[in-house]
Amino acid sequence: MGAKNGFLQFGRETPVGRNPKERIQDYKEIYTPFSEEKVQVQAARCMDCGVPFCHHGCPLGNVIPEFNDAVYTQDWQQAIRILRSTNNFPEFTGRICPAPCEASCVLGINKDPVTIELIEKSIVETAYELGLLQAAPPTKRTGKKVAVIGSGPAGLAAADQLNQAGHEVSLYEKEAKIGGLLRYGIPDFKLEKWVIDRRITLMEQEGVRFLTHQEIGKQVETEELLQQYDAIVLAIGAQQPRALSIPGAELQGVHFAMEFLGKQNQVIGGEISQNPISAKGKHVLVIGGGDTGSDCIGTSQRHGAASIAQLELLPKPPQRRTTTNPWPEWPMTLRTSSSHEEGGERLYSVLTKEFVGDAEGKVLGLTVVDLEWKYQDGRMVYEEIPGTERTLPCDLAFLAIGYVGPGQQALLESFGIALMENKLPKSHNFCSTHPKVFLAGDMRRGQSLVVWAISEGREAAVKVDEFLMGTSSLPKKDASLFTIEEDR
Repeated sequence: MGAKNGFLQFGRETPVGRNPKERIQDYKEIYTPFSEEKVQVQAARCMDCGVPFCHHGCPLGNVIPEFNDAVYTQDWQQAIRILRSTNNFPEFTGRICPAPCEASCVLGINKDPVTIELIEKSIVETAYELGLLQAAPPTKRTGKKVAVIGSGPAGLAAADQLNQAGHEVSLYEKEAKIGGLLRYGIPDFKLEKWVIDRRITLMEQEGVRFLTHQEIGKQVETEELLQQYDAIVLAIGAQQPRALSIPGAELQGVHFAMEFLGKQNQVIGGEISQNPISAKGKHVLVIGGGDTGSDCIGTSQRHGAASIAQLELLPKPPQRRTTTNPWPEWPMTLRTSSSHEEGGERLYSVLTKEFVGDAEGKVLGLTVVDLEWKYQDGRMVYEEIPGTERTLPCDLAFLAIGYVGPGQQALLESFGIALMENKLPKSHNFCSTHPKVFLAGDMRRGQSLVVWAISEGREAAVKVDEFLMGTSSLPKKDASLFTIEEDR
């Protein structure tokens, strides 16, 4: 522990964002640089708790008090060694993780929690600057070959771990570039893509083979993979978006969020010249109050939308924890993202009833009604408030209400993988119903966080390594943390 009373001396401080009016003119990272001295002060706030709940809060089990101490003493080599021992890609999580570790920080009981995510990002970026992160290929190869399907965070983590175990790893991606949801889902103002490219270059130098434009069942057949590789890891994500089953949902101008966000990232990445979905001058409604909806707001702002409103079925969350939501539970409190800071309206307790269109089939509005929420038989239920039904102007609507599963039944069936009733593939300890095929990430556990995807990829790699070699020396977490509904 560096500063014994740092948590009393220093307050929480995070980087300042660029002026919203200026930053919506580009897709660059919105935050200004944060000095090394300020990071050191933030690390000094860590209390080095006897029972560090931040470990439990982090799906990766990051060794947080120890790397905080290393940052305080400015031992960057030790800091990156500790961080990399549990997290393959801290440059990703340090930018886009919602930081469940901070929600579990003991200091957060009655003060602002330690800025763990900021410290994590500072460690990895300083390590790159100082040349502490260099390619380190395995010294020995096992002769075993593994294919990883899907290059999102779960697939990348599995590939990285299996390569370090000495296996020959080939990663297949159907798109033009590597990254999955990191590349084609998260806007550049939250994660610039050079951050991904830098890590991919390092992995290539360490021996991972990346194959793009390789869709299984088209460019590559399933049977060919099963014959060519000793094991296969499927990490294709939860690609099937949840539909909104109301009249008019089929009208022109109503889109799933990723149709919009993915194309915009392709424009910025130089893959296409323009986004076929334009928000310029339009009245935009975003249905869904999560991060994906927020990303639609920020991107629509940069297009020059005439107006933007985000609709949420649930009531407006409180500013602070309530007695029914105590620490260290995830705080169900109001969150304001960088996109919300840039403008737009947020409507809570609103039920969508019907999209209204013109004679040509284009959306013109969305009929909604306000809700009253109350407890009934121990659960929250809602009733429509009479007289509040109205139609909001809408030229463009984005559905950001989650995902229901992989959505690639044909691919799963080609591998002989059985599905559960909820459309997720049957799995047990990351194993599928095919002996050579393993599962990781959102396709196994359902829509989740990037940090969970990395954790899933790491744990799946352990199971693959054990399958190939009998035992594994790869680091492994407590299996109870990964319990999901299996084999119903």
